[in-house]
Amino acid sequence: MNVHDSERMSGLLEDAGYVSAATAGTGSLMAQADGADVVVINTCAVRENAADRLYGNLGQLASLKRDRPGLQIAVGGCLAQQDRAGIVARAPWVDVVFGTHNIDVLPALLERARHNDEAQVEIEEALKVFPSTLPTRRESAYAAWVSISVGCNNTCTFCIVPHLRGKERDRRPGDVLAEVGAVVAEGALEVTLLGQNVNSYGVGFGDRGAFAKLLRACGRIEGLERVRFTSPHPAAFTDDVIDAMAQTPNVMPSLHMPLQSGSDTILRAMRRSYRSERFLGILDRVRDRMPEAAITTDIIVGFPGETEADFQATLDVVEASRFASAFTFQYSQRPGTPAADLPEQVPADVVTERYGRLQALQERISAEENAAQVGRTVQVLLAESEGRKDIATRRLSGRAADNRLVHVGMPDGVASLPEAERPRPGDLITATVTGSAPHHLIADSGVTGGTFEIRRTRSGDAWATRERAAAAAASAAEGGPSASASRAVGLGMPTVRRD
Repeated sequence: MNVHDSERMSGLLEDAGYVSAATAGTGSLMAQADGADVVVINTCAVRENAADRLYGNLGQLASLKRDRPGLQIAVGGCLAQQDRAGIVARAPWVDVVFGTHNIDVLPALLERARHNDEAQVEIEEALKVFPSTLPTRRESAYAAWVSISVGCNNTCTFCIVPHLRGKERDRRPGDVLAEVGAVVAEGALEVTLLGQNVNSYGVGFGDRGAFAKLLRACGRIEGLERVRFTSPHPAAFTDDVIDAMAQTPNVMPSLHMPLQSGSDTILRAMRRSYRSERFLGILDRVRDRMPEAAITTDIIVGFPGETEADFQATLDVVEASRFASAFTFQYSQRPGTPAADLPEQVPADVVTERYGRLQALQERISAEENAAQVGRTVQVLLAESEGRKDIATRRLSGRAADNRLVHVGMPDGVASLPEAERPRPGDLITATVTGSAPHHLIADSGVTGGTFEIRRTRSGDAWATRERAAAAAASAAEGGPSASASRAVGLGMPTVRRD
């Protein structure tokens, strides 16, 4: 959701006459900010360390602001919604603070801060403009995020999101499908449908089966090859969605299903309206219909009151679930959540020890599940930055249909091709898995004369067009031929276009 919002911020700024700074998206924060006229930080409030990171980043930017007083710093997102004017009080060099409900005012606030020479703080209590109706500058030429709803109606005791993003509001299916069609027309091969709880989509306009229908409708969009969604909620996950996934060819066999805890006692304390038996039943039904599905999850360790028996119940459910991977978190007290005031907060050393045991268990399961993929032939959608060692190993990286990360070895004949003729991000490679590790697969079949097929796609064409435009824009900035296109503002760090 934050990436989606950042793309809207970038689109708004570009629409207002800003262009990406030449340093955007590279290196450290200071390297990214060097040369920019505006730095926008989009924040999260789910974890305590997110707040620490924000103020640490703002501290770094303070020295840059002293050297360049004209630099503008804006802070948006969930922490801005939560801390409000407190951000300026703590970091008075910040120029603009805006919340989750008023992304659309960012350009106006920057202009007002320049004109008035003082910080502008504007927070709305309710959504005024649906983010998906705003201009956008997508980071990827081949994959797109499309929001189907904003906000959340659940009352999980550990979560601050409903307080900061408000009650759930659904987009009409026609609007969602129109946006999906538009991004596909622009070159996207893959779309991820976004919502805090996608399974409750449609309740707002009286159709509880709307999400399954939406998945099936996406299957009828020509040129859309991969559909994903996040995040579902076990309490609202229904069999019609499983049927839609299994029966719609372009809906991928990957599912992120947040567990949070395997203890029914803790789930009750969390106000998670399902129990471990229901959760495991969902996984059984998904795998019955889609045996190749890779399932991932979220788990919180050390929720207030968690006993050793409760934690063991989590380990038992993890063992039974056979997750491909898991996002694991140590419980963090978030002010404004009911759980922050619960008695029996678990000592930090106990949480850390349990967390280590959970990580070790999931690492073993991930390794075993990935090892079982060796010998399978997979189709990999190539990405731009999925691995750090690709140049040294002459591998390309991307995601298989089940969303596993795959590093694909290039045959000598492909590796030696001119750069313009090599596989590009957005292209598809078919190869056989030859090795594995807990967090990735290796597909070196082409290196040894085995399966290696390249399908150049219109998404790869779109990526190449964007790269040429970015190179032309960089050349123009250095005094070369003029160009009007610019690279995507990956982290919202644009400069003003000087016409």
